[in-house]
Amino acid sequence: MSGHEGRAMQGLMMDTPLLISSLIEHAARCHGDTEIVSRTVEGPIHRYDYARCHARVCRLANALRALGVADGDRVATLAWNGYRHLELYYAVSGIGAICHTVNPRLFPDQIRFIVQHARDRVVFLDPSFVELAQALAPQLPEVSVWVVMTDAAHMPDTTLPGARCYEELLDAAHYTIDWPVLDERHASALCYTSGTTGEPKGTLYNHRSTVLHAFSLCSANSALPLSCRESVLPVVPMFHVHAWGIPYAAVMAGARIVFPGPRLDGESLYALLQSERVSITAGVPTVWFGLLEYLERSGQRLDHLKLVTVGGSAAPLSMLRAFQERHGVTAYHAWGMTEMSPVGTTGMLKPKVDALAPEARHAVQRKQGRAIYGVEMKIVDDAGHELPRDGEARGELLVRGPWVARAYYEDARASALAFTADGWFRTGDVATLDADGCMQIVDRSKDLIKSGGEWISSIDLENAAVAHPDIAEAAAIAVPDPRWGERPLLVLVRREGARVGADELLVWLGQRIAKWWLPERVEFVRELPHTATGKISKAQLRRRFAAADPL
Repeated sequence: MSGHEGRAMQGLMMDTPLLISSLIEHAARCHGDTEIVSRTVEGPIHRYDYARCHARVCRLANALRALGVADGDRVATLAWNGYRHLELYYAVSGIGAICHTVNPRLFPDQIRFIVQHARDRVVFLDPSFVELAQALAPQLPEVSVWVVMTDAAHMPDTTLPGARCYEELLDAAHYTIDWPVLDERHASALCYTSGTTGEPKGTLYNHRSTVLHAFSLCSANSALPLSCRESVLPVVPMFHVHAWGIPYAAVMAGARIVFPGPRLDGESLYALLQSERVSITAGVPTVWFGLLEYLERSGQRLDHLKLVTVGGSAAPLSMLRAFQERHGVTAYHAWGMTEMSPVGTTGMLKPKVDALAPEARHAVQRKQGRAIYGVEMKIVDDAGHELPRDGEARGELLVRGPWVARAYYEDARASALAFTADGWFRTGDVATLDADGCMQIVDRSKDLIKSGGEWISSIDLENAAVAHPDIAEAAAIAVPDPRWGERPLLVLVRREGARVGADELLVWLGQRIAKWWLPERVEFVRELPHTATGKISKAQLRRRFAAADPL
């Protein structure tokens, strides 16, 4: 009889923790001469490689310790995508502290709330945000040190208490470090939601979840199939869910990284994409609208780009087709959330889709895609019962997995509402799932329009409107109606030089959507309001238009 009878037999494998510091060490050893390129806040392009990045990360880690940063301390950043921000990602988490990326596009009161709630002790900031920080500093007495991420020549005069210069800190620090061997479940980073409903909520990641998520992004089936043969430009900000995990996955893969800094207009992005021979990029639809408009206006071509990943909000089919048909660039959705680290699905098409007729293929392209390995999804009805995966049933989307949060940081009330007793996260999205596991967001639960007892998808209505050649951007919101309860209102931005009117547009839409979906009201505006994460702010639109007189 075996001596192991009655107990589980364990394998004889090394129990090596999955740590963020191991990523930059690996990159320095195996991809040391691979470039990291940054358009800096100061203006010039900065270039170095993984070997020099690792050396500076070691110096920064020692500088943090010299500042008194200890295990578990929160260190905040207010910064654009650039090489110094990347160094902070690794140095802060590597010594056991928590890298807290703060979105500078939030309202000042939200930033104050977030920094206070996280109890940040040190804040690193780009020179762009010194004025913002000076206004906030008197309300943040717990922050003892403000480090401006620049060199002595560009160090601004500032009233920030305890202000330090980033490069001077590094110059004074030792250049080697023995990284602590942490528990892989040790907290590593903190991101807050944008606070579109209530106060912002914190998601506290750990080393294990971050490394596993990076592995997923290096998969050929992922939203960003990264390898050492690719050059990636993350347009999505590093202060927005870690630029969708790219600063970790690219380092793991040894991919060449190109950081855009603060200039995200179409012309500036094109210049970097072209000059740096970028093959993969990722960002929200508003950025890609700007790039496509610049390409159309200038007649320029994308010679090196292979893949555009679109996330943050649903991309209209017209955008995906513009990249593919006019520029030969593959474009597809990815979907995720702050609570998911964030990537959950990818819109990469299966081979069988290639054989479909154009209309059927386009129907698949509109979807947010299939879950990447590690993410489980289901849709449920109001009673919590799972609905069929038939592509038709619509229900609340629930997710779980090793890089999905199980609670919010120090917010028991919000956690009780968002997480089920059996371990699922309620996304707040209404979705369908089909037999291939392909998911489509029908709407956010708060954005659905209920008219006469029937649901109208704001996303479908917006996509139909944007398909018109004269419409650049669209938002559909519900407005009160005495007969139907709610009716849709379309708020539209015309393309430059376009003159399409409401009556003409409604006739055009009437040939493409159900008649009862047609809005009685259409409003044209110069631009739509956007949230700090690049999504259309429907809350602002409701406040502006809900009580307005019909056209």
